[in-house]
Amino acid sequence: MASTRGAQILVASNRGPVSYTLDETGTLTSKRGGGGLVSGLSAIGPDAGALWVCSALGEGDREAVRRGVGEPGVRMLDVDADVHADAYNGIANSVLWFVHHMLYQTPLEPVFDAEFRRQWAAYETYNHAFAAALAEEAAEGAAVLVQDYHLSLVPRMLRELRPDLRISHFSHTPWAPSEYFRMLPDDIAAQVLGGILGADRAAFLTQRWADAFTDCCHAVLGPGIPSGTRIGVHGLGADADFLRERAHRPDVDERMAALREQVGEGRKTIVRVDRTELSKNIVRGLLAYRELLASRPDWRERVVHVAFAYPSRQDLAVYRDYTAAVQRLTDEINAEYGTPGWTPVVLHVKDDFARSLAAYRLADVALVNPIRDGMNLVAKEVPVVSDEGCALVLSREAGAYEELGEDAITVNPYDVVGTAVALHEALSMPAGERAERTKRLAGAATALPPARWFLDQLHALDT
Repeated sequence: MASTRGAQILVASNRGPVSYTLDETGTLTSKRGGGGLVSGLSAIGPDAGALWVCSALGEGDREAVRRGVGEPGVRMLDVDADVHADAYNGIANSVLWFVHHMLYQTPLEPVFDAEFRRQWAAYETYNHAFAAALAEEAAEGAAVLVQDYHLSLVPRMLRELRPDLRISHFSHTPWAPSEYFRMLPDDIAAQVLGGILGADRAAFLTQRWADAFTDCCHAVLGPGIPSGTRIGVHGLGADADFLRERAHRPDVDERMAALREQVGEGRKTIVRVDRTELSKNIVRGLLAYRELLASRPDWRERVVHVAFAYPSRQDLAVYRDYTAAVQRLTDEINAEYGTPGWTPVVLHVKDDFARSLAAYRLADVALVNPIRDGMNLVAKEVPVVSDEGCALVLSREAGAYEELGEDAITVNPYDVVGTAVALHEALSMPAGERAERTKRLAGAATALPPARWFLDQLHALDT
């Protein structure tokens, strides 16, 4: 298939850099997104011939595509809404995400039945739509950077359409160990691996996830695989310049004042900022805080757990149930331990980036205890913007542990008592030690900022 348009650098991801909303009058409003990819792609400059291929995610996006509304350098695909729902919710978020984060309750799930096969066919269709669009848009020998588990089949499909292209695939999630990954039906496991192996290069956030991918290839496809596909590691870091500038704007100062009032004078803070994603382990974090108050009564009325749990994937019942469990446990802790002048847990569920940054600056302790995480940028962002220094309580199952573990207080994410002990240790850390650790954490956290992270992947395709 020959190129008709000739982009030299292409990025493919489910979510793009812009989204559209449609109001009752039929007016479309665009909103720019953020994140590592947006920052990274901007680093190559406007004259690089870059194109971002993404999916229409809602009715506003679909209407924008139908009207021909868009931004230069972005091609949004209007894949059939039912196909997208089956591929995104049915397979990517309910199967591949669960496998890589090891979230299944295995006595009952997964069940790979005829409905799964029907949804898998939609996932194939969705991936093929991306491969066809990339093949159409790419110049001869162009570099194509395919992102994440939504598009694991794209590299192989694209390779068959355009063997001249230089293709990479980057996994933003953990990669499951082979014995867990092999819960997938054998043919599906082989298809996922073979899809990624269509790339010249497969890259991961940590060496641990890269090694797990290689182990899966050996177990499912045979010894010697991956042959011909280079494996790389790029640990996405925090954007220090952006975070520090953004964290000192007036709206953040206003939210700091409001949070200080909620916390109360002289009290310490344990801060967490997460989506209510099952892998983030918010419920066990709250249980650990309750254990701290039960086992160390001297902390009562002296500490507040500031928990931001922003709803995620509420179209899936299991996520709605999890969000409700977070609220229920918060209410129980406040009812059990609260006093007229002290609310033990301050929970916010409405996403507010300025308030998150305010909490980062205020935190005495940051609690980051995921069951599994590809990286967890919160663990890297808090030390960068902390005003007085912040002790980091970090799960050994977060990707960030590989870089930050030496200066964090490490926990087993399933061990509620052990996490309570770690919280006590963090709260009791002398100010000088806390400041020194924060300085080292911030240095490690910003070692590969988004622009360099992206450029490193791009340059690696040339070697």
